[in-house]
Amino acid sequence: MTDTTATETSFLERQFRLTENGTNVRTEFIAGLTTFLTMVYIVFVNPAILGKTGMDAGAVFVATCIAAAVSTLVMALYANYPIALAPGMGINAFFAFTVVLTYKYTWQQALAAVFCSGVIFFFISVFRIRQYVIDSIPQNLKMAVSAGVGLFLGIIALEESHIIVAQPATLVTLGDLRHWEPVLMLFGFVLIAALNYRRIMGGTLIGILVVAVIGIPLGLTHYSGIVSLPPSIKPTLFQLDFSRIGEATFLIVIFSILFIDVFDNAGTLIGVTHRTGLMKDGKLARMKEALISDSFAAMFGSLIGTSTTTSYIESAAGVQAGARTGLSSVFVAIFFLLALFFSPLAGMIPAYATSAALFYVACVMARGLAEVDWNDVTEYAPAVVAAITMPLTYSIATGIGLGFITYAVLKIISGKLREASPAVIVLALLFAIKFAISG
Repeated sequence: MTDTTATETSFLERQFRLTENGTNVRTEFIAGLTTFLTMVYIVFVNPAILGKTGMDAGAVFVATCIAAAVSTLVMALYANYPIALAPGMGINAFFAFTVVLTYKYTWQQALAAVFCSGVIFFFISVFRIRQYVIDSIPQNLKMAVSAGVGLFLGIIALEESHIIVAQPATLVTLGDLRHWEPVLMLFGFVLIAALNYRRIMGGTLIGILVVAVIGIPLGLTHYSGIVSLPPSIKPTLFQLDFSRIGEATFLIVIFSILFIDVFDNAGTLIGVTHRTGLMKDGKLARMKEALISDSFAAMFGSLIGTSTTTSYIESAAGVQAGARTGLSSVFVAIFFLLALFFSPLAGMIPAYATSAALFYVACVMARGLAEVDWNDVTEYAPAVVAAITMPLTYSIATGIGLGFITYAVLKIISGKLREASPAVIVLALLFAIKFAISG
């Protein structure tokens, strides 16, 4: 071993404690590549979703890659966690379809809300308020929100691929399956699901690319190259607009983003780290550092032009491959920086291909319904209300609000007021006031 190699190894050993965690550089590299391949689909899907708001797709692509790289690097170096971050699925749909298209915010104002939610997340992480907040929300509502976001993503995917279309009499109906777009979307979805079931590394990415390539001879995909210099990030860089910060809906938007991010992050941390030895006696080592890293990600992402950046459950694939330290996340960050040079590839991916991935993510998230307590109607009824109203009202925030209101009122009328925490009652009242004022 040369002196240079020995010095590099020594630095990595000190920084990430590889031997202590039972791993090495080669294992961490392979695990990092595994994590990257399972989540790189976001560089195709995020610009497609945020592009609906009028944001420049090329700038969003660059912002997605940079936000993922920098945030993951912070998680690696500050918390030493084998967890990668990127703009979150579900929150990006809330950003685009609820905040901008429903509440009529500009995307610049929506970015300001994302930044504010990140600031609040930072303070509740620093002052350890987060645990109280999480404990105050009923477990069944937490699961319902996750499932409801999944159902919301599902209806977006079906609509984008024209599998369902608007119909005055029934609101929605089946689209024309004689066209190639819905057929290829369904094929792509099945292919992605099958590849992930067989644990094929990068299964979601492979599915997207396969159906995109099939669309080339059909005239549905237009080849524009694979590699080029990154587009300019200037159209979205530092474009935050705080002009609506004093409005009630702004507070609702901030809370909704914060709610999704806090519990999504908590679920990811618990789900991924219990296999790494970081969880002992039900408590996570360096949890504060991990949460601060996640809150930084939300603030940083909004500054450069993307919706909330958060921890990815796909990191579990890397842990399965042997990731035990933040070194695997360093490799993920490097891969996202390399992805910057593949913007033509991202730009040519058609909507039906990204919809296939979106529909698969929807199915994964909908599993939250399985963890709802189906033996107590005062628990599962509000959960169903929250989950089903998200896609049907086209608003994650509305679903959360109706779920909280239903939960609080049902507990009161059923004589189970003690089971509803003060936080739930307060949130239910705030949502009720919001609906009374602005619908």
